[in-house]
Amino acid sequence: MNLLVINCGSSSLKYQLINMEDESVMAKGLVEKIGLETGIFTHSPSGKHKIVQKESIPNHTVALNMVMTALTESKYGVIDSLSEITAIGHRIVHGGEYYSESVLIDDNVMEALEKCIELAPLHNPANITGVNACKELLPEVPQVAVFDTAFHQSMPSEAYTYPLPYEYYEKYKVRKYGFHGTSHKYVSNRTAAFLGKSIEDLKIITCHLGNGASIAAVKNGHSVDTTMGFTPLEGLAMGTRCGSIDPSIVTFLMEKEKLSTDEIYDILNKESGVLGISGVSSDFRDIEAAAENGNKRAILAIDVFNYKVKTSIGAYAAAMDGVDAIVFTAGLGENSASNRKAICEGLSYLGITIDDERNKIRGEENMISTTDSKVKVLVIPTDEEMAIARDTKDIVKGNVLDKALS
Repeated sequence: MNLLVINCGSSSLKYQLINMEDESVMAKGLVEKIGLETGIFTHSPSGKHKIVQKESIPNHTVALNMVMTALTESKYGVIDSLSEITAIGHRIVHGGEYYSESVLIDDNVMEALEKCIELAPLHNPANITGVNACKELLPEVPQVAVFDTAFHQSMPSEAYTYPLPYEYYEKYKVRKYGFHGTSHKYVSNRTAAFLGKSIEDLKIITCHLGNGASIAAVKNGHSVDTTMGFTPLEGLAMGTRCGSIDPSIVTFLMEKEKLSTDEIYDILNKESGVLGISGVSSDFRDIEAAAENGNKRAILAIDVFNYKVKTSIGAYAAAMDGVDAIVFTAGLGENSASNRKAICEGLSYLGITIDDERNKIRGEENMISTTDSKVKVLVIPTDEEMAIARDTKDIVKGNVLDKALS
């Protein structure tokens, strides 16, 4: 069973072809700068040389055509024909309140995705474009939607309700949704497996720390709270996003700087976070290098980021009445020993002790706390593509079985 995993952005397309018999990645790649003058297509087949092409890629259908050609091409392909693709799994950013789990895509699902565009205007249109392009190229192949928001639909109302006039929730569904759900679900399940315990018996805080960053409280296998909210802007300070701030700052700056809504939106989403504080970069590697050279703003940016993570962990320990394990994942979480150490040093009241030698790992699944640490601290590399593939496999197999029994 070969599954194609697709992640469409507004001007990009990531993909992996996975053999689900052994969960091996047969090929993966990225199409960048779709719709711009010169696009970039990178294709990495397992056991073969990577190829990079630069040419005009006007739309996602053309991009997917390039992907399909690369997968079946004699020199750098990995399958003989497209008929070997059993199903396609799509990362869909927003499912609103419609979906609490992954689903087989049909006309009703597409209608719901359209309705969610106003909740995710930057992401859902690109996701829908990807689905439609796949329908055009492989009309008989089943497609599955795997939502970033689905895992967090288990949050109780006291966690997702904003203290605004309730009519805005009733009219516009203004509430906390949360994102990175596929990652939080994957790493919490991997944590339970690593500890040799049932996830139904664990309280886990998952820290997805990268350019985009969020934390989730996972109690007995269910998300009960998360830092991102109505949009991915809420929560932690991030690479370029401000995270949670006093809402009055928005109107204050709009008045003082004579800013339009589009301009303040760009400032909060693209010019803030650790980039805004440091003035150096949104890349933590650049900021850490600057901090090591004594750049005070870079040092402050790291301190602010770590402080926000630390206080969020404390809040979620309270929300779950305790915590058994804290997990670091994503680019920064998996690779920065210094950030992990700094965050955990402020959590000694929970009974956490970090093993400095273990904490040196990068991108490797392991425990970084000492054996006698009351709360276990782990690094678990995330694999959202594999999580999407597994959901797709289960749904497609279930659908085939249902048809056979009907």
